[in-house]
Amino acid sequence: MLPEPTVSALRDLSPEEMIALIQRLFEEVRRLEAEVERLKQPPPTSHNSSQPPSRDWKTDRPKRKRRKKVGAQPGHAKAERRLVDSPDKVIDAWVETCAHCGTGLLDQAPERVIRRQVTELPEIQPVVIETRQYEVRCPGCQRLHRGPLPEGLEASRQFGPRLEAVVTYFHHIHHLGFERLCGVLRDIFGTSLSEGGAVAIIERAGEAAQPEAEAIGEQVRQSAVIASDETSARVHGRNYWEWVFIGKGGEYHLIPRSRGQEVIQAFMGERRAEVWLSDCWGPQLNAPADLHQLCLPHQVRALQGVRDKRPRLAWAREMQALFRAAMHLGKRRETLTARGYERQVTILERRLDRLLARRVSGVGANLLNRYRTHRAHLLVCLHRADVPSDNNACERALRPSVIHRKVMGSFRSDWGAQAYAALATVLNTAKRAGENIFHTLISLMGTPVLHFLQPSIA
Repeated sequence: MLPEPTVSALRDLSPEEMIALIQRLFEEVRRLEAEVERLKQPPPTSHNSSQPPSRDWKTDRPKRKRRKKVGAQPGHAKAERRLVDSPDKVIDAWVETCAHCGTGLLDQAPERVIRRQVTELPEIQPVVIETRQYEVRCPGCQRLHRGPLPEGLEASRQFGPRLEAVVTYFHHIHHLGFERLCGVLRDIFGTSLSEGGAVAIIERAGEAAQPEAEAIGEQVRQSAVIASDETSARVHGRNYWEWVFIGKGGEYHLIPRSRGQEVIQAFMGERRAEVWLSDCWGPQLNAPADLHQLCLPHQVRALQGVRDKRPRLAWAREMQALFRAAMHLGKRRETLTARGYERQVTILERRLDRLLARRVSGVGANLLNRYRTHRAHLLVCLHRADVPSDNNACERALRPSVIHRKVMGSFRSDWGAQAYAALATVLNTAKRAGENIFHTLISLMGTPVLHFLQPSIA
């Protein structure tokens, strides 16, 4: 900022010094005008860019006067909790005598039975199974023999699969740190567990999940349509990237050091997909596939950013409307005849060609050039029913890892990142198949041991 000169100082300036001062003032004015224009531009949000909603500025919601009463509105169907068909305990409440005249009523047939149920958790108590190996020395050869332990109660195990599944479930799914996790086990389950013991359980879970994760990855590689996305991760204080690849066989996670195309090449190997669905990140657009489909909601948000800066630009508004119409048409595919659907697709393709033939300068020109370059990648979803128009599945798959990063911070070891990726692969794939992920964890952690508590039959 230029210092404010006094009147006497200005009068003492020579003509050359006055000209130099005026030039500096003009430069300062131009700089300030550019800064004003920059500040006038709308800030990026999740509605006009790829910025996540968590980074949006949350304003106070204006207080509104209520025009309708709180609660269910007239005509709303009443929702009630469904009763369990086979309750564990039934308590009958009979009427013994009439409260008005004292007549006995136990012999009267009830006109109606009102059923209510109270759901409660039983008191949780851990069970401990002890093994005692007896060592016996052979009197003939003097060799020492030890009794074999049954499967599931090996000498290397201290915890059963259900307890290990609970630890893994709370840490991986609900993002509990090891200190809080040990507190939950102590207060709710009555189980004493050190932080080192919890770490060992998570490491064991990651090792157990790795073979299944690789099998799922092979199924994803063989899929005709593959979607991918990535988000940042932190491993022992350094920047890593968590990638997800989703195909017909499930979803595969990995956390490498790179965000580049070599990650995709290493994952795919010699395989090649028919269609690759992604955003406009360069390495994903160069993925080995015959066709590519750009995520249309990403383009709608990018066009909204152009409209916020140039509200009168009709091209951005019309292009946005076209992408929305394409997404809507894809959802209506089953309700239309084949001929009617093809006619709608042809109309949209021609509209797209006309919009791409327009001339746009300034803000919006970069998007126009992007769509001209990737013209063949915009409406593939309309020609193949197995190709979605959005990449929301990948974004939903990565959202828990973002929460894990914000809550837990950095992975402190490479094996921690590998374990998280393997568990995410197995559990998310099981969830997609409609399986109970806690039961999946129990089966993952090894041989059951609760049957040892049952009385043995002689």
